[in-house]
Amino acid sequence: MDATPAPEAAPGASSSSAAAAEDLAGGVAALTLEERFATLRGIGEECIQEDELMRLLQNKPVPICYDGFEPSGRMHIAQGVVKTINVNKMVRAGCKVKIWIADWFAQLNNKMGGDLKKIQTVGRYMIEIWKAAGMNLDGVEFLWSSEEINKRAHEYWPLVMDIARKNNVKRITRCCQIMGRSDQEELTAAQIFYPCMQCADIFFLKADICQLGMDQRKVNMLAREYCDDIKRKNKPIILSHHMLPGFKEGQEKMSKSDPSSAIFMEDDEAQVNVKIKQAFCPPKIVEGNPCLEYIKYIVFPWFGKFEVIRKESNGGNKTFLTMDELISEYESGALHPADVKPALAKAINEILQPVRDHFNNNSEAKVLLNTVKKYRVSN
Repeated sequence: MDATPAPEAAPGASSSSAAAAEDLAGGVAALTLEERFATLRGIGEECIQEDELMRLLQNKPVPICYDGFEPSGRMHIAQGVVKTINVNKMVRAGCKVKIWIADWFAQLNNKMGGDLKKIQTVGRYMIEIWKAAGMNLDGVEFLWSSEEINKRAHEYWPLVMDIARKNNVKRITRCCQIMGRSDQEELTAAQIFYPCMQCADIFFLKADICQLGMDQRKVNMLAREYCDDIKRKNKPIILSHHMLPGFKEGQEKMSKSDPSSAIFMEDDEAQVNVKIKQAFCPPKIVEGNPCLEYIKYIVFPWFGKFEVIRKESNGGNKTFLTMDELISEYESGALHPADVKPALAKAINEILQPVRDHFNNNSEAKVLLNTVKKYRVSN
């Protein structure tokens, strides 16, 4: 295996300085315990367990939240915007966020043909996006898995081996969803090892909270089960966020492999408009409607409202302040897909404009993007 470490200073990396710690402490003081709990709980479609989360906040002023990503190509808005929203909520609630750049994991999963140098380039590109999108880096630390594991190998590998020793192959392969794989696929030995390592990451990073998508739930539960095995009382709390769908009918998850169904973080205005115009959005139907999901999970958290611009003959302009109000009008037919789609496109374009500006105006960021786009074509 190529064990070349990631660059020492990744763009956007935030050190755990005294100033950052003071900022976090100030954030905690600004919110009540109940407000901190509500802010964190609002991130998760599921929380395991709520009482544990409340106790954690009572007993630990600055909890450690673990998030992570596998650098595997261009970033779509479900990863770029939603992660920015969630990380900012965690920092606002007084947490320190450790974002694990899982370069070795991407190599295990054969992303970018297993080329670690390409994978690390993608990682740097993704950090640039979050910086431009407005992620609050004061409470964030980016950590490269290859670098951190090599520095503390004597801690990491015995932990991985103990997790592997305490679980059979059937239990581990049930976690294969975390890699975007089915447990019915023929897996390499590396891919079977992957869940043991991801489980170990949680303890290696001393995480109090695991904040990942619902698709990562199984390996997070494996970590809680491991706590039972080793008689550890304080289990990692799991905050699993909702998985946003693709724009085509029946697509449960936005996928990079179908560019027409996914909006990428550096898509231009015209591309966004076309993709949303073609999106599945049946009149009066809320269930399984991707356009309404993006309003709920991106537009409302970002702006606190949803603005519809239309002719007086079609009902005139309207600003929705709650999702319930919007759903009521949509189900009744008072709000039509032809109203929703342009308004959604306008909101998404407003969110993405700083990212476009950054990649247009920053020469280093522009080179990164062009390089990643070439990887996408060649792979």
